[in-house]
Amino acid sequence: MPTMPSGGSRPPAIEPHEYRRAAESFGSDAERYDRTRPRYPEGLVERIVAGSPGPRVLDVGCGTGIAARQFLAAGCTVLGVDPDARMAATARRLGTEVEVATVEAWDPAGRAFDTVVAAQSWHWVDPVAGAAVVRRALRPRGRFAAFWNVFQLPAEVARASAAALRRAIPDSPFDFEAMTRQAADVYRPMLDKVADGLRAVGGFDEPAEWSLTWEWSYTREAWLDMMPTQGALTRLPAEALAPVLDEVGAAIDSLGGGFTMPYTTVAVTALRAASP
Repeated sequence: MPTMPSGGSRPPAIEPHEYRRAAESFGSDAERYDRTRPRYPEGLVERIVAGSPGPRVLDVGCGTGIAARQFLAAGCTVLGVDPDARMAATARRLGTEVEVATVEAWDPAGRAFDTVVAAQSWHWVDPVAGAAVVRRALRPRGRFAAFWNVFQLPAEVARASAAALRRAIPDSPFDFEAMTRQAADVYRPMLDKVADGLRAVGGFDEPAEWSLTWEWSYTREAWLDMMPTQGALTRLPAEALAPVLDEVGAAIDSLGGGFTMPYTTVAVTALRAASP
């Protein structure tokens, strides 16, 4: 879960949504992304659907449609928006309707949605410009929910990952040391920015936070298969990626060849006001 640096001796800080090369790089291996990325707790999907006025869902930064398919299975109709045509093509093949655009530039064209979700994607969106589009797209009392799967790597794996990535990408704008810190601390500024963006635009009830805890077991092979889909690694050449995976794999071997990851899925959610 590398994040952008906040200062110090690292390069000048930029917001994630300004780092377009990373934000629009996930389609370099869309099939791997869809195969390896974790899904979202059914309890969260059910809570969002139950707290929305109807079944029409807009999925912002839908990627390959992982969350979209969960909402489809819950009885919703879903339209995805994603800036990467390669991700969109995979999502369409797997059953999700998608329009290719950044959400900041996307036009609802008079369409109204009961729910707007952003699964593992809102940090790539300008929080104010994105909230303005969400306000236009949501019907009154429609629900917005941005959510992330926050994970806490075992300490040995986190240290090995941070060290290997520093060597492989010394000039990266990502803060790899974040992998060794408490996940809740790393994500706190991100959650606050979502709420602040909604407040800045206006027209929403006061944002609330939801969270669900769960866990998932990974073999060495499964974790290393997922790592190249992370934002800091999607553009890393194979010859630079290989030693990173070797070093992380050795750390997992030291734990017996696998580990159980604690996850917390965190959401910032708000209802659109009944009147503008």
